[in-house]
Amino acid sequence: MRSGFVAVVGRPNVGKSTLVNALVGSKVAITSPRPQTTRNTIRGILSTPEAQLVFVDTPGLHRPRTALGERLNRLVEGTLAEADAVVFVLDATQRIGPGDRLIAGRLRESGGTTVVVVNKVDAAAREAVGEQLAEAGAWDFRAYVPLSALRGENLAPLVAELVALLPEGPTYFPPGMVTDQPEALLIGELIREKFLARLREELPHSLAVLVEGIEEQRGGVVRVEARLAVERESQKGMIIGKGGALLREAGSEARAEIEALLGARVFLDLRVRVEKDWQRRPGLIRRLGM
Repeated sequence: MRSGFVAVVGRPNVGKSTLVNALVGSKVAITSPRPQTTRNTIRGILSTPEAQLVFVDTPGLHRPRTALGERLNRLVEGTLAEADAVVFVLDATQRIGPGDRLIAGRLRESGGTTVVVVNKVDAAAREAVGEQLAEAGAWDFRAYVPLSALRGENLAPLVAELVALLPEGPTYFPPGMVTDQPEALLIGELIREKFLARLREELPHSLAVLVEGIEEQRGGVVRVEARLAVERESQKGMIIGKGGALLREAGSEARAEIEALLGARVFLDLRVRVEKDWQRRPGLIRRLGM
């Protein structure tokens, strides 16, 4: 039996979370076209007869502008230091840029074993994919795999490459387990995902969700209480929407996914509060569960 931890890294919005979800066959990480959607290291578990791969989805490496941004980069660095292998994700629909080259340089310096994934090939011209593979090939990493995480295409070659890189060892999690995320964290992320899809400009970065209570009540209904934190009073109205429309719409969509997750009817209580400039205050970042 082979087992180990695989760090999934790349620039923001290259499809790291979509790839982890596709590999484990279940939604363990939220997805959004917004950069910096992932704010914690999320573990997705793939168990096969011959191996157990623990994929660690990381926030996108970027140039930090806030205390939160600095913390996200530290999370990535810490994950790389502990990984048995690394999946470096590129976006086939964009040219390789300075951010990609910076990450490639860090991975080469670290000496870790890296497999490069060229993602989103379903949305890119064949010539563009070939150009990316040729340019990335100069980095001389272990292997290069073009695939589509969204469509689940060509995942098997990636898994085979990674299994061959892992050391022999025990299984870390029971078969059938797809994530070790606490229930409250996963619920909070599902809620945040529904708002990210509806918000514009800087507001997605200013939103944090903290689940403050999960309680089963009479009749099997589960009451979930969550606080939506924003940085300014003006943002509070945007989250709520005209006549509470956005809060109801996003909340209803989130409730449906939480019910599927818990296998029970859910009463979702969402409350919006202002936590002034929380992204720049390390103490508040910790209190908000990040």
